[in-house]
Amino acid sequence: MTNNLYDWDAIAEHPKFMELKTLKNRFLFGWWLFSASFFFLLPLGVGFFPELYRVKVLGEINFCFAFSLLQFVVSWGIAIFYAHKANKDFDRLTNELIAELG
Repeated sequence: MTNNLYDWDAIAEHPKFMELKTLKNRFLFGWWLFSASFFFLLPLGVGFFPELYRVKVLGEINFCFAFSLLQFVVSWGIAIFYAHKANKDFDRLTNELIAELG
C-alpha cells in the first residue's frame, strides 16, 4: 500500500473535477429519471389500465408480458450506453484531471 497523500479539498475544487462531476450527475439523473419512470409504468399500468395489459400482441403473449421483457432490454441498453459514455467522456476527463494533478 502506498503512502500517497492527496489534497482532496483542492481536487474537489479543481475545474476539471467539477466539470466531470456535473457531466456525470446530469447524465445519471436523466437516465435514472427515465428508467424509474419506465419501471413504474408496469405496476401503475396494470393497476389503472388492466384491460390494456391483457391485449394479446403475439400469439399467447400479452402486452404485459412483452412490456416486462422490454424492461430487461431497456436496462441492458442503458448499461451499454453508460459504459460507452463513461469510456468516451468520463474516463477522458478523469485522465486529464490526473495529468494536471500529477
